Amino acid sequence: MGDGDGMDRSAVFDQVLAQLTQALRRVYQGSPQPIELLITAWLARGHVLIEDIPGVGKTTLARAFAVATGGSFKRIQCTPDLMPADITGVSVYDNREQKFTFHPGPVFADVLLADELNRTPPRTQSALLEALGEGTVTVDGEPRRLNSRFFGIATQNPLDHAGTYPLPDSQRDRFLLCFRLGYPEADAEFAVLERDGAEAALAQLTPLIDETLAQQLRAAVQVVRLEESVRRYVLDLVRATRSAKGLVQGASTRAALGLQRTAQARALLKGRDFVIPDDVQALAVACLAHRVTARAGTISETAVQALVDSVPVPR
Repeated sequence: MGDGDGMDRSAVFDQVLAQLTQALRRVYQGSPQPIELLITAWLARGHVLIEDIPGVGKTTLARAFAVATGGSFKRIQCTPDLMPADITGVSVYDNREQKFTFHPGPVFADVLLADELNRTPPRTQSALLEALGEGTVTVDGEPRRLNSRFFGIATQNPLDHAGTYPLPDSQRDRFLLCFRLGYPEADAEFAVLERDGAEAALAQLTPLIDETLAQQLRAAVQVVRLEESVRRYVLDLVRATRSAKGLVQGASTRAALGLQRTAQARALLKGRDFVIPDDVQALAVACLAHRVTARAGTISETAVQALVDSVPVPR
């Protein structure tokens, strides 16, 4: 972003990302960190998995994000009888036209919320995760491209809840970031009670980003600079997961690419055109912990945080 025009565009990006953050904070009353993680994943062209109990604001945050980014929103309530076609859509024979007509499913949206993903059977989970991983769905043997701005938000109940199907490691790896919302602070929770939920704030929300600006923002992430020392730090962290005592299986090369891309996105969100080690450290747990396998008695988030605390940081 070196020339005058670049500086002007950079200022526009800073302004719109600040406005987006503030708009979401007016609707979602929880911790600001999930908002930052959500915007970061979207900028980096990834998808998120939110692991938390029902009723802490997951749907509210997803709906607000769709409105603020000017996108269409669809929600799937995942249930044990949900079929792949309920997500992808179906081809129906039209007698008048004498041909099959495709009726797109909810996955053909800009923002898709798949609520309680681990309540639906593995076959249906796979249909959604093909969409997340490839940006396409296959219906009747024909691949169909999803919207260019497609952004998936899946939620998952803790596994001690009854009637759940744990996501396999290969499918969890499809999510760029995984995090929890947690309970709001007392004052924020009181504000939710005071205004009787978030519907009024949602109704006041207006789009801040159009399709062109969305493409420009995401393209800007790809040119955020990474010094060689910072890129090596990303790799050192990922490789450290493969020999950590508390982990059975470490993070993949895809995870390293994901951590690098999200660090670039966070730098843009913070108004910089270069990545610093703080960006990597802030995202390491959300980007890596769901992609590793912990030994019995070890929590993967704790193991990854311990590596963040121990791997030397470039100066």
